[in-house]
Amino acid sequence: MSLLNSPSTEDLFFQANGLMEHGQFGEAKHLLLQALDQDPDWAEVHANLAYACAELGETVQAEQCYLRALELAPHAVQLHINVGTLLAEQKRLQEAIAHFEWAISLEPDCVAAWSNLGGVYAGMHRNAQAEQCCRRALELDPGHAKARFNLAYVLLRRGDLEEGWACFEARDWYAAMAAKLHAPRWDGSPLAGQSVLLVCEAGYGDVMQFCRYVPVLKHLGASRVSLLCQPPLVRIMQGLEGLDHVLNLNAPLPELHWDCWCPLLSLPFHLQTRLHTIPGTLPYLHATPKRRTLWQSLLPSKGFKVGLVWKGNPRFENDADRSLKHLSVLGPLFQVPGVAFISLQKGVEGAHTLEAPELGDVGHMTAIGERLHDFADTAALVANLDLVITVDTAVAHLTGALNIPCWVLLPHYKTDWRWLQDRSDSPWYPGVMRLFRQGPDEDWAPVVAELTAALHERMGGTP
Repeated sequence: MSLLNSPSTEDLFFQANGLMEHGQFGEAKHLLLQALDQDPDWAEVHANLAYACAELGETVQAEQCYLRALELAPHAVQLHINVGTLLAEQKRLQEAIAHFEWAISLEPDCVAAWSNLGGVYAGMHRNAQAEQCCRRALELDPGHAKARFNLAYVLLRRGDLEEGWACFEARDWYAAMAAKLHAPRWDGSPLAGQSVLLVCEAGYGDVMQFCRYVPVLKHLGASRVSLLCQPPLVRIMQGLEGLDHVLNLNAPLPELHWDCWCPLLSLPFHLQTRLHTIPGTLPYLHATPKRRTLWQSLLPSKGFKVGLVWKGNPRFENDADRSLKHLSVLGPLFQVPGVAFISLQKGVEGAHTLEAPELGDVGHMTAIGERLHDFADTAALVANLDLVITVDTAVAHLTGALNIPCWVLLPHYKTDWRWLQDRSDSPWYPGVMRLFRQGPDEDWAPVVAELTAALHERMGGTP
């Protein structure tokens, strides 16, 4: 192509922007690099290239591009916000805070900077600062959904459920589902004689935690309650009291009429749940006797049976903090006599549990995780156990809902709001859930030591 026909820097820039709007970040990156060849000192091009690289998972190059953009435009507020967000995602929290504060110093009424700063403080348990930042953002823009959601995180975690549930309604991840449904969203009005479709949101654990509200809706007079959920949950939900239909999220919706629909996690808001009114009757999920007997045959006949889960879904935003790097982190547990450990872990590591050389002479681990096809299988297996020890995964909610003792390891960073704060129990699973919290140093060793001492005590011995 001749120079006369070559696209200008501006053309390349705007073409790249159009591609990014359609999610074509690789193609956009190519055009932005061409634009920089023509004009290496255009800050906006460096900034957009950084954004494209971040979306492609190229965080090192993204940071370099952002920092070059800031050299060229040090007073660009949005650049500081973008850099802070990138750093926060890498858990470089003090650097992220510095950039958000810098943005605020340049533009004191910047809502996004206040909201993002509040989000970082919330993950760090700097709750007073988090609340102050989020409320400042909402003073500036009462309709700012992200700030309201971040505030909900702080309020719910400290047990302020009234305002917390109200702020939690700012989430919008069910918008695509709402567009497919031909019924109004439930607004909390009387349900007598009404049919309701409950729609899953977020992860498997959320569904298992909040499906407890189905009998409540029936008690309020709902004529029919249906649940749309992920395929691995279909079978276990079929035994839930009060549920008339269980629908597979991946299948076409049946030709049924509903008077209204509701996201599962909006039920506590409409039903005005407070800490003392959480529907806490256990169990509310059940394993069928036939399945329970089938899985019992695969377990050791002797010993105190303890199921283990040490990793969650790696796609979860906080998985690096909630999951253990390896089963060997739990090594001290295996020295407790009289315990038969059963791996419920799925994935490659779960499949090779018995071959892991780091476990030393531990020979009483039964690896069953890879045989579990859905949560009905997991429920039938867990129903045969004496205790489950798990990181913060869906298995914790399943075990609690089955009324089986469960010990949960919780990370310090971004501890989920549902576990509240400074508690070793959970009002969501009264009498069966025990929480083992990581300290500010984010070291799992003291947590495992506490677990080991508790297991020794449970077995009637001393460490």
